[in-house]
Amino acid sequence: MPSLVQLILLFFAYSIVGWIIEVTGKYFQYHRFINRGFFTGPWLPIYGSGCVLITLAVESLAGVEYGIGTTFAISFVLCGVLEYMVSFVMEKRFHARWWDYSQKPMNLHGRIWIGNLILFGLGGVLVVHLANPVLLKLFGMISVLGQEILAGGLAVLFVADYIISHFVLKLVKRSVESSEADNTEEISREVRMILRDRSVFARRFADAYPEVIYRTERVKARVDQIRAESERIRREAEVRVSELNQQLAANLEPTLSVKNTILEKQGELIDLIYEEQNATEKARALKAEIDEKNALLKKRRERLNVLPSLTERET
Repeated sequence: MPSLVQLILLFFAYSIVGWIIEVTGKYFQYHRFINRGFFTGPWLPIYGSGCVLITLAVESLAGVEYGIGTTFAISFVLCGVLEYMVSFVMEKRFHARWWDYSQKPMNLHGRIWIGNLILFGLGGVLVVHLANPVLLKLFGMISVLGQEILAGGLAVLFVADYIISHFVLKLVKRSVESSEADNTEEISREVRMILRDRSVFARRFADAYPEVIYRTERVKARVDQIRAESERIRREAEVRVSELNQQLAANLEPTLSVKNTILEKQGELIDLIYEEQNATEKARALKAEIDEKNALLKKRRERLNVLPSLTERET
């Protein structure tokens, strides 16, 4: 198990590597240098924290299991939990979401997604089984006092950077809370304008997260209103479609079926108003002719009903 000083050095080493990875990725995406991260310095502590957590977890199980599969699983879970919690806390504290995977497949609340989790698992394997032995060997080439001085110096710079960055984020938070805009794009423009009129640290932060999503109560209320309106429109559309289907069904009823229905209703009406003892000869003749034709239609219907049954038996 690495010593506390070595863990601190591992934290800074992987924080700097993470910063390099993020800056390189954004350079290929935006074709310009973007100093990523909450901090002004060249480190992303979420990477360092994740690597140190993986190292501690795997080393604690070294006497039981030290396989690549175990390391992958531990990295997959621990880094996923870490990324989710950092996203949640940062959003609640500063009313902004620094990354959003809502459009990615198999995501959880837009904070983590399966692609990153797999990369975390693979990265954990590289960290524990390849990078850690090399880094610990390099640290071992430095005296214990030298390691302590290096770790202490980096920690002082880190704390100073945190204080500066914290004030910048407080400015961002106040700007978001005081904004009268009801959409995140307009809030982003306002925040950028405010930060660019400030110090170099504030201007740096304005470009660090070009995809940041600001969330205020006003924006949340607007989003909820849009969702409610969309749901109302959907329900109304379903009702309208149902009514149209009923109208189409009525209009598309076969003519023969309509004629048969009319004939049946006419027969029922004749039976209701016809009285044999009071009927004239002409009425009796018409009634007899109608009964004869109805009997003929009935026989034809019976034949039509029998034919499908015979066909089914033959097949």
